[in-house]
Amino acid sequence: MPKQVLVVAAHPDDEILGMGGTIARHVKQGDEVTVVWVTDGSSTQYPGRPDIVERKYLEAEAALETLGVRNWIKGGLPDMRLDTIAHVEINQVVADAVDQTEPDTVYSVHPDVNRDHRAVFESVAVVARPRPGSRIRRFLTYAPMSSNEWTPAPESTFTPTWFVDISAEIDAKLRAFACYDTENRDWPHPRSARAIQASAELWGSVIGTSAAEPFLLIREIER
Repeated sequence: MPKQVLVVAAHPDDEILGMGGTIARHVKQGDEVTVVWVTDGSSTQYPGRPDIVERKYLEAEAALETLGVRNWIKGGLPDMRLDTIAHVEINQVVADAVDQTEPDTVYSVHPDVNRDHRAVFESVAVVARPRPGSRIRRFLTYAPMSSNEWTPAPESTFTPTWFVDISAEIDAKLRAFACYDTENRDWPHPRSARAIQASAELWGSVIGTSAAEPFLLIREIER
């Protein structure tokens, strides 16, 4: 039975860096995937440059279209400032996305050294709590490259318990990330094609496949 999948990203590019292959796999399986970008991803870094914000969104949309995703939501909150915004306002962006899509599977960016990631996770945890009538059955976190691996102990908490074989989707993930001209960096930066390939191969070796993406299962409800 097709799933209704909601991927919650703090910034445009989180979703591809963390789980682009898994998104492609969901689409192949006939699942309905929606991505919500809680922030605009650029306004704080480039003040007074709405053209950069628009460019980032166009790149993000092109990346999702490469994977076959047709649905996305722009939360529009300022990037790198979620720690200055009332928790309830971030909750509302996530809650609106959940109300709109009625997902049974929710992925959230994992809380790490990036404060926006932490704020988004906390809001997803609130909205995805197992209330009567909620359709959400599976809640996982994903770890975007260039954030999780830079999170120092003792705050580094990403110990994956769920893995997805993306051997058939790694090329699609690389093509999707190539759409992000504003985020591509040269090797050995984590936001490079070579690093993305290497990370997928490393996680693949953990589960005996050529490429994989790791997740932390927060909650699964079987009914």
